[in-house]
Amino acid sequence: MTEPAATGIGVLRSRTFRLFWAGETTSKFGSAMTVVVLPLVAVDTLHASTFLVGVLQAAAWIPWLAIGFLVGAWVDRASRWRVMLLSDIASALAFASVPVAWWLGVLTMWHLLATALVAGVASVFFSTAYSAYLPVLLPGADLGAANSRLQGTEKAAQVAGPGIGGVIAQLLGSVGVLLIDALTFVVSAVCLRFLRVPEPHVQADASGARPGLLTEIGAGVRFLWTDGYLRSLSLYAAGSNLAAGALQAVLVVFLVREVGLPPAAIGILLGGIGVGGILGALAAAPLARRFGTARTIILCELVAMPFALLIPLTGTGFGVVFLLVGGAVVSAGIVPPNVISATFVQTYCPDGMIGRVSAGMRVVNFGTLPLGALLGGALGDSLGTRTTMWIIAGTLVACIALLLCGPVGRVRDLPSRPQPLPRA
Repeated sequence: MTEPAATGIGVLRSRTFRLFWAGETTSKFGSAMTVVVLPLVAVDTLHASTFLVGVLQAAAWIPWLAIGFLVGAWVDRASRWRVMLLSDIASALAFASVPVAWWLGVLTMWHLLATALVAGVASVFFSTAYSAYLPVLLPGADLGAANSRLQGTEKAAQVAGPGIGGVIAQLLGSVGVLLIDALTFVVSAVCLRFLRVPEPHVQADASGARPGLLTEIGAGVRFLWTDGYLRSLSLYAAGSNLAAGALQAVLVVFLVREVGLPPAAIGILLGGIGVGGILGALAAAPLARRFGTARTIILCELVAMPFALLIPLTGTGFGVVFLLVGGAVVSAGIVPPNVISATFVQTYCPDGMIGRVSAGMRVVNFGTLPLGALLGGALGDSLGTRTTMWIIAGTLVACIALLLCGPVGRVRDLPSRPQPLPRA
């Protein structure tokens, strides 16, 4: 695996990918607004504590721990297109329920938690099906280019989304922004409705019996754990996401209560951080060609993660530069490894196992996010948000050791072929 992308011309000419890309970009735009707005609803509208904001963030990720492995095995059997369509509809209904409840005067913290939980369950289904469906849409040579574009537009949405969401929240109130997020999921569902291609694994399942779900889950877990490259990437992501979950829980509270910033300023700052992600997406393929896929992952983490230590220095006035610079560089360093890892899994794993392996990696990766969110909320309440931010930044830097100690740190390029499949 010498590079994550071809030139990408085939991707741009593909009508199916353009439609898929448009729907994804729209929903990511809405989700980028929600990253800022959902904690703001909890803090400003419901006056929640730092710990409760952490619980809210955790609720969105707990479904990965609860159902991630089962969904991965099930997606390897089901129509991935249908799973994504129904997941978009469920997310739209969940987010639309919040402004409705607020307008009726019955919005509670329990309602917000239920919304985050339902949206989290939908995300498990959508993300798992999405990873397995992209190789059906495009040939392997175009997957790197597709992942780069999807990551790039996601980061572009993260630039504009928080700023616009923060401005709308300040002008009209935080709750109404969630209705816009619901509409973006409707747009994504409409795009998917007009995009359907044959799914060979569904046709194959119809023609013969398959082992039970538990047997297939076990095979996927063994494949993931016995493969050194997949295991190394998963463990690093788990460690860094533990810190990221804490950061998500504490950052908005830190900026509101410690730094004293208004919602619009918070949205604009978080959007500015996303600029780094756009640059990272553009740099992914050139870096991989120049240094190799494995070395690019290591290089990005070594250069970018220490900049996280600037974020706790954030203050008013010129002090916001620490957040912008630190956050933007960290964001730029995260995206190329994400692009390379996503393409690696999609091309490295057998087609009939992509759902299980990608879901298994996400269970390990995302399973630490709710733990981090709860830990961040608890530390924020007991130690203060700024001290907690220092702990988070230090953890992000320390996690690099998990990559350096694995096989990813010893090769130039990630391999293109897996070890023999373990027996089910």
